[in-house]
Amino acid sequence: MESGGVAEPVRRAVAAARAARETGGWDEYRVLLGRAGADGVGALRGGLELIGSGGVFEREVGCDLLGEASERHEAVRGETAGALAALAERETERCVLRSLARAIGSTGDARAVPVLVALAGHPDAGVRQEVASSFTGVITGRPDGADVRALTALTRDEDPEVRSWATFVLGFQAEVDGPAIRAALWERTADDHADAREEGIRGLARRHDPRAVPLLVELLGNPQGAHVHTFAAAQIMGVPELLPSLLAYEPDAAGVTAAVRACDPVARAHLEASAGELISALYRLRPRLDAALYRELFGPDLTLGLFGTAGSSSYDVEALLARADGDPSRAAQLVMRDADRSR
Repeated sequence: MESGGVAEPVRRAVAAARAARETGGWDEYRVLLGRAGADGVGALRGGLELIGSGGVFEREVGCDLLGEASERHEAVRGETAGALAALAERETERCVLRSLARAIGSTGDARAVPVLVALAGHPDAGVRQEVASSFTGVITGRPDGADVRALTALTRDEDPEVRSWATFVLGFQAEVDGPAIRAALWERTADDHADAREEGIRGLARRHDPRAVPLLVELLGNPQGAHVHTFAAAQIMGVPELLPSLLAYEPDAAGVTAAVRACDPVARAHLEASAGELISALYRLRPRLDAALYRELFGPDLTLGLFGTAGSSSYDVEALLARADGDPSRAAQLVMRDADRSR
């Protein structure tokens, strides 16, 4: 890499990373590349220089470097996205396209979406897998969007790892819902690939689809399928049918306690009653207050929202009551104190 204004520490780190890759030291490569990416502007200059190279390996490293820089520095993301989108129009090498998909996804830039949509149909499964995982940071959340349609199609990919990643991103990370999405997730619940099947189940549960309940019970009955995402799905689902299976696990492990509270009808009723008392106490303190209780579709928490001309704020009701030692009146006073401080 020629000078071109690239800082010497970045140059040395990239050179060392390339040497590590050439000897098969992937872990060392990532560490060294991360060190180079810590210098946002220097990494941007170095990455841009590398992706303009005629060498395949250089372009691959350049994409990786730009991705590292984007993850650490918001200021370089726009220029990175533009450069990678331009590279995508002419790049044909699979290894470079894999790195490019990963890097442009890390920018969070809208220009990443058409690039990933186009690469979703690439013949190489490795490229498609990177595309599926890279939609995480750029998905629009519109059920009829090209990105959601591409990701939904990838849940039916011939490659099981592509299906698994796509189902995880669509089902558990994307906040988007609709009949076509639920149909795709339901299809995966019959997948021969265990990971893809589990992601389909958890994705349905995250949308409160009742068809997920017996399947979640099955997952919870198998230690291989019961891990942090399964307990999170159970917490979001919040139905008593899951409680016996959850009680078989040690409390406080991987979100078990939170899932138990969400699925326990007594605990749930107590929380909702306390939340009602909290709202009443708030209106006694501030009769003209604009406040509401709600649960988001994709989350488990009961939330208190405060709205007004000066802005809005929100509280996790369970956490707020814990701050107030379970006393709704005291919790209301805490909220008013916070509001007065923010004026």
